[in-house]
Amino acid sequence: MTTIGLIGSGNIGGTVARLATAAGYDAVLSNSRGPHTLADLVTELGPRARAGTTTDAAQAGDIVVVSVPFRAYDAVPAQPLVGKVVLDTNNYYPQRDGHFTELDENTATSSELLQRHLPQSHVVKVFNNIMSRHLLELARPAGAADRSALLIAGDDQAAKATATRFLDAIGYDTVDAGPLSESWRFEPDTPAYGSPYLGPEKMSGPGQPANATQLRRALAEAHRTRSA
Repeated sequence: MTTIGLIGSGNIGGTVARLATAAGYDAVLSNSRGPHTLADLVTELGPRARAGTTTDAAQAGDIVVVSVPFRAYDAVPAQPLVGKVVLDTNNYYPQRDGHFTELDENTATSSELLQRHLPQSHVVKVFNNIMSRHLLELARPAGAADRSALLIAGDDQAAKATATRFLDAIGYDTVDAGPLSESWRFEPDTPAYGSPYLGPEKMSGPGQPANATQLRRALAEAHRTRSA
């Protein structure tokens, strides 16, 4: 069975761990504060989950989810991730992360910077444009009429295929937004960021399903917005 390593086990990382263990994956969770701080979450997740250090999670994971504040991206251990698919959930928020010139000038994306830091890994951007509670509540089995899709971007087709299989297993269809250079199209302040999954009550209410057609429309709108 494939093991999912999680570097960062907060709102999104913890939710991915919940979905993964429910789908039959093993999970190794980690955070910056130490394995002991994850005891309650690991107990909740059951026997398929255990806590470790970030290096433990990187080494154990066949697929590794990086879900840390963007400013800490260069602290992700590179050597244990050589050859692995790395799912990048991060977003760049200057008010939290400080300013990065390439991102402010739109000459690179945050995922491209992570890929640069992990040159021998295969980074796929995913999970960054949906609230954690919506990610949990909108998961549906394959074939469900109200199944949602999630956006991915990456430079390696095989890695994107691996990500697509994982998303299918945990309850989501996939829309490929292209290479990492195009991942800005579903980052903060774009039409695809959060909004497709918001119901009538917006941030305070339950999520609403968003299918592939809706997400492709939002991606196209991002290009029009930047070009305007």
